[in-house]
Amino acid sequence: MVAGAFPLAKLLTLGARQLSRPLAARIKAGARAICGWICGASGVFYHWVEMRTKMRLLGFRGATVKPLNEDAAAELGAELLGEALVFGVGGLCLYLEYLRQAGQSRRREEHLEQTLSDLRQGLEQLQRDLDELRAQGQ
Repeated sequence: MVAGAFPLAKLLTLGARQLSRPLAARIKAGARAICGWICGASGVFYHWVEMRTKMRLLGFRGATVKPLNEDAAAELGAELLGEALVFGVGGLCLYLEYLRQAGQSRRREEHLEQTLSDLRQGLEQLQRDLDELRAQGQ
């Protein structure tokens, strides 16, 4: 059946990830307008770390990093904020899927343990009945 092949939880996870992208774009636009200094500061810091890392990989140890202008820094910071939001939603969906799978596995194991326990009790009952019949036969 088609409904069993495509679980609802996976569909909801995919929907949440797809909805987070336009939401991230709106948050980026709002972040640029409302709190440009936060986005600017994070953009400047990211640019500084990125350029220092690239310079060290290329072998320039003492080189100074030219700072970004305010508009470019705010744009970079807003882009980082949007990507962090999409990444966070994706990570949350992954974590929730893990919890769902772990719960299913735990329930499956509990069901198997219960079935095994019932079978053992049935076997013990049959063994007692067999012992009673042997005692009656002798």
